Amino acid sequence: MSMPKRKIIDLFMDKFKVSYGDKVKILLDDGREIHGIIMPKHMLSKNEILIIKLPSGYNVGLDINKIEKLEKIEDDNSSKDIYLVEREQNRGLPKVVVLGVGGTILSRVDYRTGAVRSAVTAEELLEILPEVIDIANIETKIIMNKYSEHLTPRDWEKIAEEAYNNIIREDVSGVVILHGTDTLGYTSAALSFALRNLSKPVILVGSQRSSDRPSSDAALNLISAILAAAQSPFAYVLVAMHDSPSDDRVALHRGTRIRKNHTSRRDAFQSIDTEPIAYVEHGKALKIMLDEYRTRDHNRTTSLMKFFNEKVALLKFYPSMNKKLIDILVLDNYDAIILEGTGLGHIGESLFDAIRTAIRDGVHVFMTSQCIWGRVNLNVYDTGRELLKIGVVPLENMIAETALVKAMWALGNFAKDELPSIMLSEFEGELTPISPISSKRGY
Repeated sequence: MSMPKRKIIDLFMDKFKVSYGDKVKILLDDGREIHGIIMPKHMLSKNEILIIKLPSGYNVGLDINKIEKLEKIEDDNSSKDIYLVEREQNRGLPKVVVLGVGGTILSRVDYRTGAVRSAVTAEELLEILPEVIDIANIETKIIMNKYSEHLTPRDWEKIAEEAYNNIIREDVSGVVILHGTDTLGYTSAALSFALRNLSKPVILVGSQRSSDRPSSDAALNLISAILAAAQSPFAYVLVAMHDSPSDDRVALHRGTRIRKNHTSRRDAFQSIDTEPIAYVEHGKALKIMLDEYRTRDHNRTTSLMKFFNEKVALLKFYPSMNKKLIDILVLDNYDAIILEGTGLGHIGESLFDAIRTAIRDGVHVFMTSQCIWGRVNLNVYDTGRELLKIGVVPLENMIAETALVKAMWALGNFAKDELPSIMLSEFEGELTPISPISSKRGY
């Protein structure tokens, strides 16, 4: 068997006796001198490109054919790790517990190997984000390290229990949870329902772009989340994410009214049919948007209702949808189905018999809308009125993902026959009495 051909960049680095993570001085053929740290190559970058992290934090790609001289700078090898010095925490500040679940915000590159690993210790946070040292004392724990699309209701239960165990500690002012963005709205809804009578804030935070990118939103999001957990006067499960493409402010969204509406923008997350609870401006000032809110109260007794029943399905209606999709759920003993209908809450009449059979066999069926803003109303058109007669329950302006999580939670902690009344009762802002006429997004 022949040996695999070595990469050009590896042979180049061997020539100058350097490796990933080394601090180097580079002389280019145009006379420029570059100082920085050798970074792992991106899989899509050309073979002849050497990636260097500059002292400014920006990455630059250099053509090895234009490098005349490369010299390793001998020092204490501190560039091998992100944190350089130990920082004393101010014991007079409030304590915030940072729990790691996974996602981009929890990862960092090991410059020695090129591997991406989880990176949450108090020391690392203080070195990466020195601003935090004036906001709170930090205690950290990694619960798990999963991409958020791999999380299950069993993981929600574990996260809820960890959050609860820290919320009830007298020495803790708030909890921050580092989480991937793709299913952040599901977990925030799950925690909103699981943590009853919350006495202190629980802030979930993620990042759309990794911390080694100049355009990363990780630092401002995390600083803002920690500030909100330490200083905010309210006690909710919230999501802290960029409010605009600029690094000016981070929005604090209710955990049950949040949706990711863009694949990559830093301001991808928006509050639906409501405004954010508050904003953190420039990582320093908290601007509260509500006149009334549930205040933090160390004397309030928070309880944990952490169980989730997975026998709930979320189905998005589409033209030509096969009724067998509903039949299969009935045969598999599902307890509830959340329908995501068109417009005001409609589905094709070809599905009516299947829905009728499901309800007759004890499956609770609820209606939400595929529209992002607005609310379900089954009284306007004949289709909606027929669905009401069949027994479909409209869920006003509840977000479909939140409805799924709420039904799972209700079935995990209450009797099945209580489900309709629980779904129509407002627990954590998942239902609002009115929908705004317009919003800053243009609706």
